[in-house]
Amino acid sequence: MAQKVNIILVDDLDGSEATETVSFGLDGASYEIDLNDGNAAALREALSGYVGHARKVTGGARRGRRTGSAASSSGASNTKDVREWAKSQGMDVSERGRISADVQQAYDAAH
Repeated sequence: MAQKVNIILVDDLDGSEATETVSFGLDGASYEIDLNDGNAAALREALSGYVGHARKVTGGARRGRRTGSAASSSGASNTKDVREWAKSQGMDVSERGRISADVQQAYDAAH
């Protein structure tokens, strides 16, 4: 038995049948929206003034805004200093491996 599956895109703005999925980004976040021809053209027109003055970013490795881990956000502190401090405060910290975010945050707050 044969099956046929139809996927119908619905315009996210007005509920009509969408003809394309438009991808765009803002403030480090990537978005997709399903739009019909008219709404897609309106979005492109609304952004055209900004796009015309913007720099195009290439290279997928820098997509979006990176949020660092607690260990990398501490600046100059190193794991040895954090471990020594945590032990002096009676905190449970392993000799090796990743330092928990709670310990790192406590260290950062104290320094």
